[in-house]
Amino acid sequence: MQIAVIGAGVSGLLSALELVEQGCTVSIFDQQQAGQAASWAGGGILSPMYPWRYAPAVNQLAQFGKAYYQQWNQQLLPHTAIDFQIHDTGMLIFDQDDFELGLNYKQQHAEPMQHCEYVANTRLKRLNPRLSSDFNQAIHFPHLSNIRNPRLLKSLIVYLQQHPKVTFHSHQQIVKFSIQGDHVNAIHTTDGRAYHADQFVMATGAWSAQWQQQLQLEIPVAPVQGQMLLFKTPKNWLPTMCMNQVMYLIPRRDGHVVCGSSVRECGFNTTPDQKVSADILKASLKMVPELAQFPIVQQWAGLRPSSPDGIPYIGKMPDLKNLWANFGHYRNGLCMGPASARLLRQLMLQQQTLVDPSPYTTLRLKPNIATVS
Repeated sequence: MQIAVIGAGVSGLLSALELVEQGCTVSIFDQQQAGQAASWAGGGILSPMYPWRYAPAVNQLAQFGKAYYQQWNQQLLPHTAIDFQIHDTGMLIFDQDDFELGLNYKQQHAEPMQHCEYVANTRLKRLNPRLSSDFNQAIHFPHLSNIRNPRLLKSLIVYLQQHPKVTFHSHQQIVKFSIQGDHVNAIHTTDGRAYHADQFVMATGAWSAQWQQQLQLEIPVAPVQGQMLLFKTPKNWLPTMCMNQVMYLIPRRDGHVVCGSSVRECGFNTTPDQKVSADILKASLKMVPELAQFPIVQQWAGLRPSSPDGIPYIGKMPDLKNLWANFGHYRNGLCMGPASARLLRQLMLQQQTLVDPSPYTTLRLKPNIATVS
């Protein structure tokens, strides 16, 4: 089976990986270089932030993230020599209004990654001696990890590029589907070339709404900018991830500390805003004042594919038998990515699914009345 995957972010790359490992032949298209959009820009926390704030369908996929990445890392590492660097740091959340919610979520759902306990004073300082003296209590999630997403993406790309059943088409923007009846016959690029396949996958992230007119659907996915700062500290300097008022610190193994993030609706603009940078810096130093001693080595912004409830669209597109969706993950594309791709593969190949696929159905997409005659 020949499959064309449109979009080479983490959703597209993992979808391609799942399919090619089942014997499919896959062509991957991206309007820029593979792995350069939101997937590269994210923090890589392998859990939704404050999972109790999200719909169950989000957490249902996210709970597989760490285990699936560990499996893929083990499989790909001998071929790519690129370690995903899954870093088992645990996380401290300081939002007191969420303490009871987090502890109740642990009791109700018994998800291993969301096991947590209340910690205070001396015990808290033992877990992370870098914390500000203003913080003397938290809920501690010992099993939460982060993944170094640029390394993840690089490993996926290297593995797929050397795979005999995969072809990459970079800097190839898809602008049109050729549709006959209930089938897509081909996709067309800006330079007029047509590419044929048996099945087509839309893994187009924040750009998914571009298909509204042609598919006569409302696709409520839009870009929401998220901005980050990166410090360089000594190796293993910050022992845990930290979260306070939706701002986070994520330590990498080599001493880099990712600080974020923001929520800003500004279209497809990826230029960092200096006021936002100042807000992130202030929030970071509030948690760990000693960070001020170290250099900020980079700042950037990425575009999350927002959707109304953060639940992605996964499955066959309405009224078309060979066009499939895997988009709309909003803030949780990295942690939901592996299970989303596996679910898509299972649906496409008519295999038993790891979860009930109905919460992710594209039947949630409404007809676009403005384009229907």
